[in-house]
Amino acid sequence: MRSRALAAALLAAALMLGAMPARAVLPDEVMADPAKEARARELSKELRCMVCQNQSIDDSEAPLARDLRLLVRERISAGDSDRQVIDFLVARYGEFVLLKPRLNEHTLLLWLTPPLALLLGGLALWRLGRRKANPAVGGGDSAPGLTSDEQARLERLLAVDSAPDKPL
Repeated sequence: MRSRALAAALLAAALMLGAMPARAVLPDEVMADPAKEARARELSKELRCMVCQNQSIDDSEAPLARDLRLLVRERISAGDSDRQVIDFLVARYGEFVLLKPRLNEHTLLLWLTPPLALLLGGLALWRLGRRKANPAVGGGDSAPGLTSDEQARLERLLAVDSAPDKPL
C-alpha cells in the first residue's frame, strides 16, 4: 500500500514539474543591469530558434539559441535599440527568425489568409443556414414539381405496387 502511495506522489510531482515552463537562459547569460536583462528577455521571446523552429530562443536549450541569446545581449550592451537588434538578426538570418513576421509585401498572404478563411467560412455557414431555414431563398430543390398528368400516373403506379398480389 505504501509503495502505491509513494508511486502516486512521485507521479504527481513529475507531472507538476513537467507543467512548469522551462527557461533555457543560463545564469552566465544574465546581464548585470536588470533593465537591459528585461529587454533581452522580451526580445528573446520574439525570436525563433532556428533548430527548434516553433520555440523562442528564450525557451530553447539548443546551442544555436544560446548563441542568439548571447548575440542579443551583446547588441544591447553595445547600445542598440530593440529595433536595431531585431533588424540586425533579420539581416543575418532572414524574416524566419521572427516568431511573429512583420507585415510587408512578402508576408501579406500569410497575414491575410486566416481572416479571409474565417470570413469565407462564416459566409458559407450563413448561406447554409439560410438554405435550411427557407429552401426557396437558397434555391432549394431546383427541379420543377410534377404536372397533373405525372402525378396521376405516379398514383396509379403506387396503387398497383401496393395492391395484393393476385394469383396467376
